[in-house]
Amino acid sequence: MGKFKRHSSVRDSKNSEPKTNLWFDISTEQWPIVYCNHYNVRFGGLEKLHPFDAVKWANIFQWGWNVAAIAEIPALVFVPNFLIQKLYLRPMRFQTGGSILAGRLALERGWAINIGGGFHHCSRDKGGGFCAYADITLLVKHLFKYEPQRVRTAMIVDLDAHQGNGHERDFLGKEDKVFIMDVYNSSIYPKDREAEAAIRCKVKIAPFIEDREYLALVHRNLEKSLDSFQPDILVYNAGTDVLAGDSLGLLSVSAHGIIERDEMVFKKARERKIPIVMLTSGGYLKKTARIIGDSILNLHEHSLISLTDKSL
Repeated sequence: MGKFKRHSSVRDSKNSEPKTNLWFDISTEQWPIVYCNHYNVRFGGLEKLHPFDAVKWANIFQWGWNVAAIAEIPALVFVPNFLIQKLYLRPMRFQTGGSILAGRLALERGWAINIGGGFHHCSRDKGGGFCAYADITLLVKHLFKYEPQRVRTAMIVDLDAHQGNGHERDFLGKEDKVFIMDVYNSSIYPKDREAEAAIRCKVKIAPFIEDREYLALVHRNLEKSLDSFQPDILVYNAGTDVLAGDSLGLLSVSAHGIIERDEMVFKKARERKIPIVMLTSGGYLKKTARIIGDSILNLHEHSLISLTDKSL
């Protein structure tokens, strides 16, 4: 498993100049699964005021008004800026760097997973819904800029329970280069009608949908999307807030259903030889960390991920 210590936007502690290299020394003996201890958000207990499991990323691995609004924790208004930077924004930046790294790794290895990221409510100029940085947009645009020969088109498959209005706003009018498939509960946040115009495969699902109907919809629409658009990379936003009992997602998919869903998406990408990068995105119950871990193990057991991949 690849842990990273720095990315291009972080200054080296031994050098006042920012690092400018766009790649990392990741050995072939490391799995392309990105995680860093700095991912986890801690506010001395204030994080418990939001239902999001602020340390779920570790469990998987065994200033003011604007930030308070984005994090949906009003008490953050009273937290000094330096603490907000250290305890909330810094972890979010590390996760964003992890998403970009995972995108690069997916090109080299055929697949990669960031145990974090998936901040799909954040666009390039506005955050919200616990999402402070537009990591999905940055991932895609990074590959377009620095890998123009290998990545000319991208597909975003957003299976978080909520509409991914952030990346959708960023790619409005660019549907020829970025195909977005979004399966979401339209009765909950954010209800962004303007952003919906960027979705080429829009699947609005009813509250409390269960496994059989949900998986059939995902399968049918993913197959249709991949038949009509052949991307150079697939960005999979694998939110676990579809889980039954999640008070924000309001769906009724089982743990087994989530694992089967992830397997389905990876299988579709792998059989078409499309590099796939998975981001873990939303999930607001303590048990989601275990489900994500079990899903990754299931992908390995079905030979959909491996340390050495010769398929690309």
